[in-house]
Amino acid sequence: MAEEKAAEAKKPEAKKKEGGRRPSALKRDIQNEKRRLRNRSFRASVLTALRGLEQSLTQKEGSDALNTKLNAIYGLMDRGVKKGVYKSQKAARTKSRLALRCAKAS
Repeated sequence: MAEEKAAEAKKPEAKKKEGGRRPSALKRDIQNEKRRLRNRSFRASVLTALRGLEQSLTQKEGSDALNTKLNAIYGLMDRGVKKGVYKSQKAARTKSRLALRCAKAS
């Protein structure tokens, strides 16, 4: 019995991976988490800008203020499409709807 334990101790152990997963899969998990957080932060900034525009619409601000905020949102949406945060059709649809709402308000 002592011989078996000594033989087991001498065996080279395979490297223990996290759950038996390959290092490339673990790296992809890290990359995906970074991208998810970056995209989430970007979407939050877009939603904040949208809330500002909504507030301007309810307070019936002038058309200059609305256009300034609308152009800022256009820029954010276009940047989001470029970075891959938004699909191009979603950005186009959102910009179109916002333009209609601003046109009705002014």
